[in-house]
Amino acid sequence: MSIDILQLAVPGVRGLLPYQPGKPLAELEREYGVRNAIKLASNENPLGPSPKALAAVTALLPALARYPDGGGFALKRALSEKLQVTAAQITLGNGSNDILEFSARVFVNPGDEVIFSAHAFAVYPIVTQAVGGRAVITPAQHWGHDLTAMQRAITSATRLIFIANPNNPTGTWLSQAALRGFLQTVPERVMVVLDEAYFDYVEEPDYADGMALLRDYPNLIVARTFSKAYGLAGLRVGYGVSNDRVADLLNRVRQPFNVNTLALAAAAAALDDDEHLQRTRALNSTGMQQLIAGFRALRLEYIPSVGNFICVHVGQAAAVYEKLLRAGVIVRPVANYGMPEHLRITIGLEQENRRFLEALQQALGRD
Repeated sequence: MSIDILQLAVPGVRGLLPYQPGKPLAELEREYGVRNAIKLASNENPLGPSPKALAAVTALLPALARYPDGGGFALKRALSEKLQVTAAQITLGNGSNDILEFSARVFVNPGDEVIFSAHAFAVYPIVTQAVGGRAVITPAQHWGHDLTAMQRAITSATRLIFIANPNNPTGTWLSQAALRGFLQTVPERVMVVLDEAYFDYVEEPDYADGMALLRDYPNLIVARTFSKAYGLAGLRVGYGVSNDRVADLLNRVRQPFNVNTLALAAAAAALDDDEHLQRTRALNSTGMQQLIAGFRALRLEYIPSVGNFICVHVGQAAAVYEKLLRAGVIVRPVANYGMPEHLRITIGLEQENRRFLEALQQALGRD
């Protein structure tokens, strides 16, 4: 072929590398010849979906020849009641990643600045570059967002700010007072996306719940997902809540039927299962303490986390990761987040956490 296909792409896409997800279990077992592998890499819910969600999915299987409800009426109604917002404030997404992308597509022109923190979610630079925006990465403070640095980075060219609370992959979080103080300094012409994918796991009393801020800040978009605490990662469903005028703009770039029939039904049913959510939170809290105790016994430093994952400092992280793979344990290396000496571990079932800690001890040569 004489044509250089790469040169046909828009400038922002040419320099992008595809997002690298965690290694699947089947691939690990095939590649390394191991059996009964465990995956603690992608921040999934080890309990799986709510029984109510599974029942809702099963009931709709005969209807798969029909298109989904393009407006997501039932799910929007359930979210409206749960969150005490109007349906006009909601934008449904194929995961919360859709909301991040919609925000960049609607508000960022080529050359506009997008601010986000070091060690923040990998999708922020991807969507920024894809639309031709210019990434402004502020230094982290104690592995989390330095809101003072982010405020100082705002210029006349700034159009969008991404804030993850809790942050992935570090698990750090912002208080209500800190975030509100920051939002008061942001010009109204600058949109702020508050990424709350791990909101459901947080137990801190002064955590900055974005729903409590929406009424005071019309330039705020709160993004959430059903992939984590609700255990529906395989169905890809999330949502954004914002001022209704902002939601109207986001919905203009939302593709028709972007959330499938099964995802819509499962998410609405999951919202109605508080018992399953409480079991998920309790398991996560117990598992977090189990891993922290294990790290302390191994004399390893870790980053305190309020999510369903925790980062631990292991030094030669790539080598330790490889040894864990050979032991049939998948965790997440985070060198691409500027953390080459850390690994991120998802909280699993008690026996999975125990197996990981045993494998980690062997990988570090501390038998």
